[in-house]
Amino acid sequence: MTKTLKLVLDVLKPHKPNALDFSSVLANLGADYRVKLTVTEIDKETESTIVTIEGADINFDDIKTAIEKMGASVHSIDEVEVYGEDTG
Repeated sequence: MTKTLKLVLDVLKPHKPNALDFSSVLANLGADYRVKLTVTEIDKETESTIVTIEGADINFDDIKTAIEKMGASVHSIDEVEVYGEDTG
């Protein structure tokens, strides 16, 4: 089984919640999640962002669900880092 160490997502989000609150919600989904959010473009109602999440075992489904609950959407997974575990 593999574990996800890093995800880089292209996310379109509304202005609210703001970047800090949005990132905090995602960071609180895992005990060791680190989240970096970079705004790449702003228009009247939305912000295009790059969201980088790092942790020991990131659950993409939980991340995607939380993003959607905040009114945002994942446009793409731009980068991923995983490692395999020897099931021996």
